[in-house]
Amino acid sequence: MANDKLAALVVVALLGCMAHTCQASYGYPNPMPPIPSPTPPTAPALSLNYYSYSCPNAEAIVREAVKNATDNNRGIGAGLIRLFFHDCFVRGCDASVLLDPTTANPEPEKLGIPNFPSLRGFEVIDAAKEKLEKECKEVVSCADIVAFAGRDATFFLSNGMVDFKMPAGRYDGRVSFANETLRDLPPPFANVTVLESMFKAKGLDLDDMVTLSGAHTVGISHCSSFADRLPADPSDPTSMEPTLASSLQQRCNRGGDPVVVQDVVTPRDLDRQYYQNVLDRKVLFKSDAALLSPQTLKAVEHNAKNPGKWERKFKEAMVKMGNIEVKTKANGEIRKQCRFVD
Repeated sequence: MANDKLAALVVVALLGCMAHTCQASYGYPNPMPPIPSPTPPTAPALSLNYYSYSCPNAEAIVREAVKNATDNNRGIGAGLIRLFFHDCFVRGCDASVLLDPTTANPEPEKLGIPNFPSLRGFEVIDAAKEKLEKECKEVVSCADIVAFAGRDATFFLSNGMVDFKMPAGRYDGRVSFANETLRDLPPPFANVTVLESMFKAKGLDLDDMVTLSGAHTVGISHCSSFADRLPADPSDPTSMEPTLASSLQQRCNRGGDPVVVQDVVTPRDLDRQYYQNVLDRKVLFKSDAALLSPQTLKAVEHNAKNPGKWERKFKEAMVKMGNIEVKTKANGEIRKQCRFVD
């Protein structure tokens, strides 16, 4: 029934676009909603090995699900890292991004413009949750599964180079609204000032923003997300490298909304290549090119030239992001199914 509802909403969305009700650039409205004030609530303390007694195999079960998925399609790993980011930036790390549409709430986060139809990896979370419910019923939160999956995808896509522990103890949220995704998630056309403000609103600093942007070293993007950067503009020092721009324009002009890899050099691996791509102007989004700004250029150069530096910072930034607006038993729950509130 939920799948039928989702399919119906997809048709409505597509018909709306055909009727020219969607915005021309990225599908985002103009003007954008205001950026939230930088006052994220203090997160309750999370802990390592949180499930060591209540569900000892919890993290191993999630890692197995992620390994199975990434062995078949490394792109799903990139999707799981993005899923973690998109969950945490809207109402905190509470698995609100997983909720399906219902009669009571027909437009949850997963149908927001930044999430639909590009967000993926939901079936991996479902697989892990199903197995966890059989082993330890109503113990492991969907929010923690998303966090573990983001960590594990990082491990596998980096070929074991980025390995770290993820604290746990999050509860699942009960609220999810599509319109909040536009307010909280950085758009692909954001400049450094906007990016810094949006990360600051979540308790993350400018260096965290530069560090987490490195996740664009894996994954794919729809042409519509960077269409305004084609063709290259010779007068713009941050414009896309002309040969890449020409190649992408040919591909994107084939009709529909094709997808392309975000890192043309090492598309399958999570590594520091992204920062060299920024310097070489071989990145897709305006928000990527914005890192050539004076405020962030030095950090980009350091990440590009110093092996291990970005990897270390990425571990720390992922854990820090995982602490955003964490729910507790007082304002959350442990869902039986990740797609629906109990």
